[in-house]
Amino acid sequence: MSEKHRRYFNERAAGWDRLISDKTLQRLGGIIEELDIQPGSNILDVGTGTGVLIPFLQRVLGGTGSIVALDLAEEMLQRAREKHGEKQIRYVTGDIAAAPFRENFFDEVICNSCFPHFQNKGAAVQEMFRILKPGGRAVVCHTMSREQLDSMHKALDSVVYNDRLPANDVMCSLFQQAGFDDLAISDRPTGYLLTARKNKR
Repeated sequence: MSEKHRRYFNERAAGWDRLISDKTLQRLGGIIEELDIQPGSNILDVGTGTGVLIPFLQRVLGGTGSIVALDLAEEMLQRAREKHGEKQIRYVTGDIAAAPFRENFFDEVICNSCFPHFQNKGAAVQEMFRILKPGGRAVVCHTMSREQLDSMHKALDSVVYNDRLPANDVMCSLFQQAGFDDLAISDRPTGYLLTARKNKR
């Protein structure tokens, strides 16, 4: 994300959780359940924000594995740390397009409600591929449809005005060019879900 985005989200960190409805949390729970993440997994939560996804991930991990919470906005990360502590979680300030992690490390890389904000989406997807283990999975998810999401950003008339979730054919091309296989996209009023695998060679 850009420096403007970093400032935008830092300025909104204190009140961010008040914007998250019970319906959003219910839908997030459903998405994580659908993913069937295995206990013991190493998970990268990209654009973690205030850590909204963390409790759902902790639940499926069951005290095993690990979560790395990555965000460009340090104020967002600070609130996530205050809420969830550091047991099983590591907080990292950084950009997924230049991920500060070694290759072949994560079992799951999850981009919840952040992919439209990536300024270099191609580089971000390539980095996801690099840091995933063979057999690992990349996930892009939202609790609304692509059309609803893009309309919401357009209505904000701010830093995120032009932030869009690309059309399905563009998303497929981004992930396939990075080397991913087993690509699937579900786009419904109740949520958007893309999954892709770094298949074992």
